[in-house]
Amino acid sequence: MAKIFRFALLLALTLNVSLCFAQKQKYMAACIAFYNLENLFDTIDSPNTDDAEFLPGGPYRWSAERYAQKQRNMASVIRKIGTEMLPAGPTLLGVCEIENRLVVEDLVKTAPLSEMGYGIAYEPSPDARGVGVALIYQQNRFRVLGTRSAILSIEGMPDFRTRNQLVVSGVLDGVDTLHVVVMHWPSKRGGEKRSKPLRDGAAKLCRSVVDSLYAVSANAKIILMGDFNDNPESASVQKVLGARTAPEKTERKGLYNTSYKSYREGNGSYAWNDSWDLIDQIIVSEPLLGKDYSTYKFLRYKVFNAEFLKQKDGRYAGYPWRTFSGTTFIGGYSDHFPTYIMLIRNAE
Repeated sequence: MAKIFRFALLLALTLNVSLCFAQKQKYMAACIAFYNLENLFDTIDSPNTDDAEFLPGGPYRWSAERYAQKQRNMASVIRKIGTEMLPAGPTLLGVCEIENRLVVEDLVKTAPLSEMGYGIAYEPSPDARGVGVALIYQQNRFRVLGTRSAILSIEGMPDFRTRNQLVVSGVLDGVDTLHVVVMHWPSKRGGEKRSKPLRDGAAKLCRSVVDSLYAVSANAKIILMGDFNDNPESASVQKVLGARTAPEKTERKGLYNTSYKSYREGNGSYAWNDSWDLIDQIIVSEPLLGKDYSTYKFLRYKVFNAEFLKQKDGRYAGYPWRTFSGTTFIGGYSDHFPTYIMLIRNAE
């Protein structure tokens, strides 16, 4: 039975991918995705964090029933990400706006994700609300070698606390070592100009993580993913982090922003005041570029904005269909669309 399952999985990983290329060559594929889950909180009071809003007596009237519906909604979306090319769904998925490890454990136990064999990489967040990031991964494809947490501190702001940057190193399909950094940079609360130093600080921290990985190996395959709260053209992304806008502009030991082309084409993952932003980005290191598919290489980036994820009518028609409108529960998914990239290599 195990042999039959492995053969079926191989077909799922090669199906459709070969159609993009010469018919004589087939490719293995991996879907690397990111999703802001919009306040995935449990209903339990955590005494060390400020989670009062998402308790049964809080303004959102958060309940076991609403929590279960939210989990079902999230699981149903995640299972569909990238399936037009890879029926097995996301190989790796970074998530943010999660309260703790427990809510991610509940997520991967929720159908239809419960059948996918996802593991979890997580480190506690210093954020005042407890909100952090995590990586879920298909355990039959990705073997975690280690995790660590990079913590952002801002000079002159000793009490500043924000989400950690999660660094996960592992081996994909036994052939490629990947280093994945999952992030949620500080928001623009208080105004873009006032909050800019916070995102610049997050970019510097991320760049230091990248440089440390490159110092160990000039061929390090690094994937940065997250809610950057800035667009691909922002100075924090282009100048501070150093993410280039095209593969041919990406230098040795450099970074390429796979989201930039989609952003220039007018696509967005988050809507605000009738304007679209592409703040949910995925950036890759230079060794993931090129056409030598003997190991995994970047193929494409996409915003997963299927119609069922959109508000159907009213002022916000076409926006992401979110969980709450103000404090009113409307039962949608998230205020962000998921994004993903495809990696491919020659099939064995």
